[in-house]
Amino acid sequence: PEDIKFFPGITPIVGGTEAEARAKEAELREQLSIEGGLAHMSGSIGADLGELDPHRPIGSYDFNAMTGLLKGLAETAPDRSWTFGDLAKRQMTGQFLVGSPEQIADRLASFAEAGADGFNLVYTTTPGTFVDFIEGVAPELQRRGLMRSENEPGTLRGRLFGQPRLPSTHPGAHVRRGNGGG
Repeated sequence: PEDIKFFPGITPIVGGTEAEARAKEAELREQLSIEGGLAHMSGSIGADLGELDPHRPIGSYDFNAMTGLLKGLAETAPDRSWTFGDLAKRQMTGQFLVGSPEQIADRLASFAEAGADGFNLVYTTTPGTFVDFIEGVAPELQRRGLMRSENEPGTLRGRLFGQPRLPSTHPGAHVRRGNGGG
């Protein structure tokens, strides 16, 4: 288990205060493109959602005629009155962490305590999401000793696993090139 690293994707919505962050979140939610969300979901699941009416309730579709992936996606809806447009919005905003730098640092610290090894930052605006994180959250994480202020020498793998190659116990070690998989 120690050979597997867990890096959840998070989208920080950072404000100087929680109220500022909530206002940013509300503005972002208003600007969401259902068509863009469905296009992104289409790429993720390998099924074209562009043919679906994004405003039609999921409960009105014949699931027996749907592909497994599409049927599985529809089954994630909390109730049958949701639409695929509602699902697209939920997918686009599901990993929002909203708050002040201190509040977001608190949430990230709790994820780390639960076993997260790091985080993948997912942006909503570029460069805004990254700038807000770098200028607000990163200094707070560094102050708490939860984030380095400088890169350490070596490869990312070396920093993560303490050695330049995957350990032989790692599931990915069997696909090494040039040494018969070991």
